[in-house]
Amino acid sequence: MQEEVKKFSTIQLLNFCLGFFGLQFAWQMRIILSGPVTENLGADAFLFGLIWLAGPVTGIVVQPIIGALSDKTVTPIGRRVPYLLGGAILAAIGLFVLPNSGNIASPYADIYPKLGLIIAAVMIWIIDACVNAAQGPYRALIPDNMPKEQHSVANSFLSFAIGLGSVIAAGTAPFLNWAFHYQMSVNAQFYMAGIAFLLAMIWTCITLRERKITTEVNEDKQNKTSFIQNVKEFFKISPEVSKICLMQFFSWIGLMSMMIFFTQYSIHTIFNVPDLANVSESIKASYEALSTSGANYSSICFAVFNLVCFIVAIPIGKLANKFGNKPVHIVSLISMALSYLIMAYTTDKALVMFAMGLAGIGWSSTLALPFAMLSKYIKEGTEGSIMGVFNIFIAAPQVLVCTLVAKYISVSKIPLDGGLFNNHWEYTFIIGAIMLLLAALSACFIKENK
Repeated sequence: MQEEVKKFSTIQLLNFCLGFFGLQFAWQMRIILSGPVTENLGADAFLFGLIWLAGPVTGIVVQPIIGALSDKTVTPIGRRVPYLLGGAILAAIGLFVLPNSGNIASPYADIYPKLGLIIAAVMIWIIDACVNAAQGPYRALIPDNMPKEQHSVANSFLSFAIGLGSVIAAGTAPFLNWAFHYQMSVNAQFYMAGIAFLLAMIWTCITLRERKITTEVNEDKQNKTSFIQNVKEFFKISPEVSKICLMQFFSWIGLMSMMIFFTQYSIHTIFNVPDLANVSESIKASYEALSTSGANYSSICFAVFNLVCFIVAIPIGKLANKFGNKPVHIVSLISMALSYLIMAYTTDKALVMFAMGLAGIGWSSTLALPFAMLSKYIKEGTEGSIMGVFNIFIAAPQVLVCTLVAKYISVSKIPLDGGLFNNHWEYTFIIGAIMLLLAALSACFIKENK
């Protein structure tokens, strides 16, 4: 007999999203610090973009596969839990190794000068693959275990956890520096992220009881549905699904144009540090203090960005329940596009920080409302597959950012004294603003019942 879907209390929702808090804590640290780590190992803007392909490529490949597998998995600890735990364990290992890539490679530096960069790139790919392996099944827990009328609020709680996890991840090192004049090392920040991801996910997996699904879903093991068939079935669900996907496609080009390059923008555009990818160690040392200041400033801006996300997450869910997902999301996307245009045309630190806070509204909405829109069309027993296919329209746009946008920035050089140069990192915000406005426009055509 089918087990009844029960409404979650506020305490249960908070407990449910704790694992996502750890996941975002880890990913935020990877976003902020992977740029300085890889640049120090010799990665220029374009190569950095190619390394960032880890996220979208693993998202395209891993999430649909893991999502479909998790729909059909039957274990004593649940359908989704094995993927959440496995992803957290392997990602933690990657987070411990990544900042030590240069040290690991140093004995072989004369023979393989780029070995440290290769190790760092592999660790980034492992981290992103594991985050994706955990993220899809985690999202699928909402339609698995909660009634449809609670999906918007539940996704908003995940936005709440993402915002809080990101704020703490981004703000810890700058806070320690400000309050105690202690500069937390890059290694220590990565270790902290790995431990947070692992412990938070273990807690959620222990305390969350997955609802039992009827044997109809379990019998689906016999149906060897291919990935292509899953995609075809996905677009047959409703004409509105294609419109939601188009909106996501533009949204995530815009989002990742900022997230991938903001730390480098802070270091090189706001703090005027030249490109250090292929300069001598003495030149790198002369800019070390300024680079650290730029990275700390980036962390503070990301903390503000995610603090706003954290603050508005639950109100956005309540507004969406009252007025509909679509109008709330359109306003949020437009506010984010405006913030990008501010950052594209100023280097004032306070104004850029304000703009990042404004962008947090769009980020909070994007983390919740498109999933709430889609969840209305999900058939029970296909939650993981649907979320996996939907993730393609989050991951594929990032490929364009990691290649075309990264290449555009890498060739836009600003000559400096002493044979040094910089790049027009601010161009990424102009591209991102255009994409967010296209996302808002495409959302206007989605038909939604309140």
